[in-house]
Amino acid sequence: MRISVIGCGYLGAVHAASMASLGHEVVGLDVDAEKIAALRARRAPFYEPGLPELLEEADPDLLTWTTDPAAVAGARVHFVCVGTPQMRGELHADLQYVDAALEALMPHLRPGDVVVGKSTVPVGTAERIAEDLAPTGATLIWNPEFLREGFGVHDTLHPDRIVYGLPTDGGVTTAAGEAARALLDEVYATPLAEGIPLVVTDYATAQLVKVAANSFLATKISFINAMAELCEATGADVTALADAIGHDVRIGRRFLNAGLGFGGGCLPKDIRAFMARAGELGVFDALRFLQEVDAVNMRRRVRMVDLAREVCDGSIVGRRIAVLGAAFKPGSDDVRDSPALSVAAQMQLQGAHVTVTDPQAIDNARATWADLRFATTPEEAAAGADVVLLATEWPEYRALGPEALGQVVAHRRILDGRNILDPAAWRAAGWTYRALGRP
Repeated sequence: MRISVIGCGYLGAVHAASMASLGHEVVGLDVDAEKIAALRARRAPFYEPGLPELLEEADPDLLTWTTDPAAVAGARVHFVCVGTPQMRGELHADLQYVDAALEALMPHLRPGDVVVGKSTVPVGTAERIAEDLAPTGATLIWNPEFLREGFGVHDTLHPDRIVYGLPTDGGVTTAAGEAARALLDEVYATPLAEGIPLVVTDYATAQLVKVAANSFLATKISFINAMAELCEATGADVTALADAIGHDVRIGRRFLNAGLGFGGGCLPKDIRAFMARAGELGVFDALRFLQEVDAVNMRRRVRMVDLAREVCDGSIVGRRIAVLGAAFKPGSDDVRDSPALSVAAQMQLQGAHVTVTDPQAIDNARATWADLRFATTPEEAAAGADVVLLATEWPEYRALGPEALGQVVAHRRILDGRNILDPAAWRAAGWTYRALGRP
């Protein structure tokens, strides 16, 4: 099938390349000429495992990239994959990119075409878009994405579920909705044939699925970080606590890792936009708890700066601090709302001399925080350091040897911001070891 993907950022580029690998004829559209040039040259404009291979192996007759909206004409299915960042100074999601994408798309739509919304939007947005599309004869399906950065290709080709939000009338899917569903079933024929669960529902529910899922994950992370605060006050060990409660199948161990908390371009802005939308709908009290989820998450960053001050005898002014990690999570070069960079910047503002390293995200970090120093390896960053902070749980940082790293630092002090190191091994090598939520 000929399809188009509007927006070739993280979501769109991965989606377009993945759909082409399934045999569809795909045209990817974006306003960023530099990004399109990279994709045309079969270069991923960001770090995502598996994407370079998809681009390199793609049939040039099946995967093309353009900045010209007219190139999407003739596609039967159009995926809208643009970003919805947080509005400056507000909690609300900024929908200007969604609206711009639809404005560019509508002149090229034909009756029977299907527009598939994948962007994360406030509930009620799909209904408005469907009304705007009505004169074109195209039908809207809301099909939220559930990609994990670092696993985007896998999650596109082998998702854990697929959700369709279809137009309904009196609780029953319309005839146009059924026809649109049949087309989208063709697009997703391969994953559906694998038995991937398909949830078919209405617009409102489909829009809520993504933000509800992200809010639950954020709540689980902030819960264990709240327990870390209690553990610090009582001398308990939050990692042992998480292991113990994680054995309960109703709770589970995943996302119960105390530390610097969550960041990135999804969870923080999604829970804030969710609260804002709830307020507009008159049900803010239903999501009031997300205020504390957000607050707990941000407190962890402040607490890490406090820990650095504690191990430096009360002051970090003039201290050399190495920060291992700039990306908000391993497997990505995304530095949006990165806890690692947030802490690094706070320490620098408070008078420390901070050097940051990361396997993939240095260029993005430098573009965001030009005042920080950057190094290419942990050893280079830690040379002469008074404190080392492990801030992003890259496998190479987990594998660091305390004795080898101890040869380059000025003082053997390490802050384990992700609770992934073995405290006994580091202490045995003469390091002062501190972590959030551990004695």
